[in-house]
Amino acid sequence: MSDNKKIDNIDLEDQTSKVTEGNIKEVNISKEMKKSFLSYAMSVIVSRALPDIRDGLKPVQRRILFGMNELGIYSTSQYKKSARIVGDVMGKYHPHGDASIYETMVRMAQDFSYRYMLVDGHGNFGSIDGDGAAAMRYTEAKMSKISMELLRDIDKDTVNYVGNYDNSEREPSVLPSRFPNLLVNGSTGIAVGMATNIPPHNLGEVIDAIIAYKEDKDLTVLDLMQHIKGPDFPTGAEILGLTGLRQAYETGRGTIAMRAKADIVERKNGRHSIIITEIPYQVNKANLIEKIAELAKEGKVDGITELRDESSRKGIRVVIDLRRDVIPNVMLNNLYKNTQLQKSFGFNMIALVNNKPEMVNLKSMISNYFDFQIEVIQRRTEFELNKAETRAHLLEAFMKVLNDIDHAIEIIKSSQTGEIARERLIEEYDFDDVQARAILDMRLQRLTGLEIEKIKEEAEEIRLKIIELKEIIASSELKEDILESELLEIKNKYSDKRRSEINLHDDLSIESEDLIPVEDIIITVTNKGYIKRMKTDAYKSQNRGGVGMSGIKVHDDDFVEHIQMTSTHDFHLFFTNKGRVYKIKGYQIPEASRTAKGIPIVNLLNLEQGEYLASFTNIKSFEDEAAHLVFVTKQGIVKRTKITEYQNIRTNGIIALTLKEDDELLVVKATDGTKDIVLGASNGKAIRFSELDARAIGRTATGVLGMRLDQNEELIGAAIIDSDDDEILVVTEKGFGKRTKASEYRSQNRGGKGVLTLKITERNGNPKSLRMVSNDDDLIVVTDKGIVIRTHIEQISTTGRATQGVRIINLKNDQKVSTVAVVPFDKDEEEKVEEKGFTQDSITVDEQQENIVNLNPVEEKEEVVTKESLFEDK
Repeated sequence: MSDNKKIDNIDLEDQTSKVTEGNIKEVNISKEMKKSFLSYAMSVIVSRALPDIRDGLKPVQRRILFGMNELGIYSTSQYKKSARIVGDVMGKYHPHGDASIYETMVRMAQDFSYRYMLVDGHGNFGSIDGDGAAAMRYTEAKMSKISMELLRDIDKDTVNYVGNYDNSEREPSVLPSRFPNLLVNGSTGIAVGMATNIPPHNLGEVIDAIIAYKEDKDLTVLDLMQHIKGPDFPTGAEILGLTGLRQAYETGRGTIAMRAKADIVERKNGRHSIIITEIPYQVNKANLIEKIAELAKEGKVDGITELRDESSRKGIRVVIDLRRDVIPNVMLNNLYKNTQLQKSFGFNMIALVNNKPEMVNLKSMISNYFDFQIEVIQRRTEFELNKAETRAHLLEAFMKVLNDIDHAIEIIKSSQTGEIARERLIEEYDFDDVQARAILDMRLQRLTGLEIEKIKEEAEEIRLKIIELKEIIASSELKEDILESELLEIKNKYSDKRRSEINLHDDLSIESEDLIPVEDIIITVTNKGYIKRMKTDAYKSQNRGGVGMSGIKVHDDDFVEHIQMTSTHDFHLFFTNKGRVYKIKGYQIPEASRTAKGIPIVNLLNLEQGEYLASFTNIKSFEDEAAHLVFVTKQGIVKRTKITEYQNIRTNGIIALTLKEDDELLVVKATDGTKDIVLGASNGKAIRFSELDARAIGRTATGVLGMRLDQNEELIGAAIIDSDDDEILVVTEKGFGKRTKASEYRSQNRGGKGVLTLKITERNGNPKSLRMVSNDDDLIVVTDKGIVIRTHIEQISTTGRATQGVRIINLKNDQKVSTVAVVPFDKDEEEKVEEKGFTQDSITVDEQQENIVNLNPVEEKEEVVTKESLFEDK
């Protein structure tokens, strides 16, 4: 009864346990569970799931590499059975089961899991399709070359050792890690109450960032991101945007999107195929293909005729054949939306810092690794100094004895025992015990003259080395220089090219723009609507006609219609025929090589049905009050609006001007408010007036009348005039053209019918285009039959205003000019045209002077016959 009272009187809230009679202990089960679970959680966090910020390894990974090192299974050794490695690691260091050890080792040997593999596997170690590895008794492994760098100098007291699970062995608490493995290979793991997810990065970029940090410890995360562009996944693919990336690097937590790399190929039968060559990190390829097939079967994506996996040892290749009526870009976007062709990666950068879990950012990881490496170099240098001083201590004894060798030998010979000889040497030469024993152990051959010289040389070398090592220990700057040289050595040996491309087009916020360098670029848009961005070094200067441009390469059935020299941070305004405007910054346009086709502009602009690009221009800023945009429509309407009206352009575009029924936007020009405008019409007339005649009005306004047109007439072009020396080019539908000085066009009030700019006859046809040109331009003409012909502007002579012009293109079979474009002079394209036999379509300046037709009907008729006969003879 008394015992029961004791139990009843225990205060369970004030104490967790109380000893009663015998070995029985009373405990508070709630507090005991909390205490036990916390101990378990910390054990999992520290000893199982999270990587150390210094070497980037979890305990099992570290034990595998250390165990292989202890077994002598180096990168230069023969492969050993995986079962042997697993058994040794489990027996000595990691008693948590062979399965966990082997699974970890398998992953360390997979080129689709690790950016730089730490285990060199021989046999079946699984596949990206989710196939498991063969049993450990069938596979073999050894350390990879780069993993040897993680253990380099481990035998020089660079890291601390701790007891293993039963204190029968010693294992390192961290590896020296001579390269930044945590960032390079990343890490993923689920602990209790927390998880980590750190992506892999490019070795060369990470080392560059560490060296930059060495030069300036005050670098910000943004500064470091100039070197580390973003994750570099072993499976490649694209990384979209920088917003989530910047957040992740600054806070340790964020999300980015990964997108498969896919090419659209047009086959001979006119159908298209989507070819996937890279997939997002940690995506199972077999499951991905199965999902695509399932979507096609259920009709969620319509238009796939065949799906094939043509992957091999050379890489991934998944082919998706499409129906003829399917737009491939639309299909690809649907697949991105509904499958793991596009997948997010969530940063959760938690690592052990001083043996405690901590959320770390990019700079924290680099600074912690940097400090750890300085400590490693310090400890290694102290180890080498201690070793050198020990050796110098012995050499000092050797030198003393060799200088008095006869007496030393006499002491040894006359001693009854070795112990007596040792004591006499200590007394005679003031040796310590270690030196005396070394003298007694010295072989007789060391007494030769040559050996004596070697001892003297070694003693001098050791003396100089000790001085050097002491300088390193005392100098932080020297240690940092050593770290830099060793990292550069590793970079030169193991670094490779980036695999994951950073796509700046999607998901890029304004605050991330400072991550993108300001660079001069060239943007081109082709007649068929393909756009691309190139660096200015894609072109080279020409001597002819000033500075020309070379290297604009497109497909035979297409040509560059718009070209703009601009900057990555400029705003680019795209105006459509329906009067809408879209805004894109230079860096948002995908970069492509000189010979690449580019991407369809519909991938960047949300164009409506029947909407196409009419004009585009670039501006530096929307803040310039003097900057204006001048709009010209086909029905002769002109509108002038301040550029400040177009600051807030949505993704879907906004109305740039309101068009009348059946009217279309023809061209848009940027001006400073002081220019003259020349409008050309299909009736052969043109009008010149000051842009000030068209007062500045609001964004959605219609505009005012610029040129009065009769029924069935329309404007065919417009030019902004800087001076009277500017030249106006007019091209007709039958291939005639001429250049005329702007001074020929007198300035008048807007709204008139204009003056004659070209005499229209049955021979030359109606005007098709009016543009301002210079001697550094090329003229591209496309006929309604799809023939593309290119001519240098200098081939077209300058004539008066009221002339018919000269034949610049020989059109046959009732062809007519369909499209005209003026682009920078390109010698390469000119040579390309000549190779295709189009030289007959260009007439020299001398021939043109003979071909000028004025208003005299008799001369005109004679000239026509003569020139047509000339072309027939050719």
